[in-house]
Amino acid sequence: QNHNTNTSELSRRIEFKFSIMDSLLLKSLNDNEKIEDSGDWANSQGVPHDDVLIGSIKRLQSINMVVAELKERKVNSLTKDGREIAENGSLELRIHASVPASSPILKADLEKGFVPKELFNVAFNQAFKSQLISIEKGTNLVSRKNEPKGDPTRESLLSIQKGDNVDEKTFTELKKRKLVESLVRKTYKLTKGPEFALEIKKLPADLTVEMLTSGDWEKINFKSYNLNSLGMDPSGGHLHPLLKVRAEYREIFLELGFEEMPTNNFVENGFWNFDVLMVPQQHPARDLQDTFFLSDPATSNTFPQEYLERVKKMHEVGGSGSIGWRYPWKLEETQKNILRTHTTAVSARMLYKLAQNGFKPAKYFSIDRVFRNETLDATHLAEFHQIEGVIADYNLTLGDLIGLFSNFYKRLGITKLRFKPAFNPYTEPSMEIFSYHEGLKKWVEVGNSGIFRPEMLIPMGIPENVKVLAWGLSLERPTMIKYGIDNIRDLIGHKLDLKFITNNPICRLD
Repeated sequence: QNHNTNTSELSRRIEFKFSIMDSLLLKSLNDNEKIEDSGDWANSQGVPHDDVLIGSIKRLQSINMVVAELKERKVNSLTKDGREIAENGSLELRIHASVPASSPILKADLEKGFVPKELFNVAFNQAFKSQLISIEKGTNLVSRKNEPKGDPTRESLLSIQKGDNVDEKTFTELKKRKLVESLVRKTYKLTKGPEFALEIKKLPADLTVEMLTSGDWEKINFKSYNLNSLGMDPSGGHLHPLLKVRAEYREIFLELGFEEMPTNNFVENGFWNFDVLMVPQQHPARDLQDTFFLSDPATSNTFPQEYLERVKKMHEVGGSGSIGWRYPWKLEETQKNILRTHTTAVSARMLYKLAQNGFKPAKYFSIDRVFRNETLDATHLAEFHQIEGVIADYNLTLGDLIGLFSNFYKRLGITKLRFKPAFNPYTEPSMEIFSYHEGLKKWVEVGNSGIFRPEMLIPMGIPENVKVLAWGLSLERPTMIKYGIDNIRDLIGHKLDLKFITNNPICRLD
């Protein structure tokens, strides 16, 4: 209710302001027959031209009370910095005045006392260029060099402010210093229209029942429709660029026959996030420096007991040809609750479920958020999105994995691929995937991959002749490349420009 009252009050004030301006404009036209230039008239009346007068002109023109002829002319005006110098004097003279006449001063001390501080470097360079000061190399001592003859910069700005012309060389120099600008000034020549009157007669816009029953509608002049008006932009939501790129990746996975995994668990325990993946409990990834631990609830026991015993045995003594990690495995470590550091924890849950129901070949994918205790910079955040694909089938090889990448990345418009051996705790062999970036003219990493180790799969109950191919990449990096973003904080977070969300183009990965 308060909002509606405030809006109504604002509307009444705007209407009142236009009403006064309309009357002033109509009276002037009635007395003089025409107004040659609306800009000059606004200055003579002391009223704002672009804010209020233009609105009145458009309004009176729409009801045929005035005829407005557009006039355009080029005018020179001062910028904000230019107006400041015109009022207080040029920056170079202020630098000169700050240097003692009798002895030199350190540049750092000169900067401390200079106002405004953000313009010190510009002022210093201009004073040096104008030979008003000199600086001794090595000591950074600044001395006066020549005495100024007047203030030519300020004098030129004052001339432009009055509407006088200055020579082209001077104007070009001032423009380089961003003290002046050339603008196209739009004004109107006004004459009386066919419906001219000293008072505005408010025409009805709608046909009412009373008009129809009385027959007055035949005699009334209605307000004409403005069919050229664009109207108000419809309000509505807009998709974030990450969601657009995510939708493209999701479509590719679905076209290739993958099934989407449920990824609604942001919180995992150490068992599903680390232990089942054969990440040893002393691994640095499980430290506070890399992982977010929950304080309440700090622990959980949501894991199958028989499966836990098999995982514990694989860590301590190994099996199926592996000697394990050979350390005393601790239950309290696996019970710790954390924010998941990768969606591979979800893949592990799905593979375990697949084994319990009688193994059948499967293809899974997920795209969701993960959390790492990272140092924040232009390319890293504490949370990001991971894209992951998993294929489980009999007798798969590294060649199948490479062939899969050729098909997958081709759909993203990436055809030049290279593979580099790598190490991951839960895949062997492992490969990093590189693509040639035509814009950067170099090879850049676009993903990581490998074949899940038997030590991870055997405790789940996966048959020994089944291999599981897995690969992953981030969602943020391809989005930043697609939309030309250099700093990830311009894509996500409080620095995000909302206009970018409403105006960013559709996403096509080709």
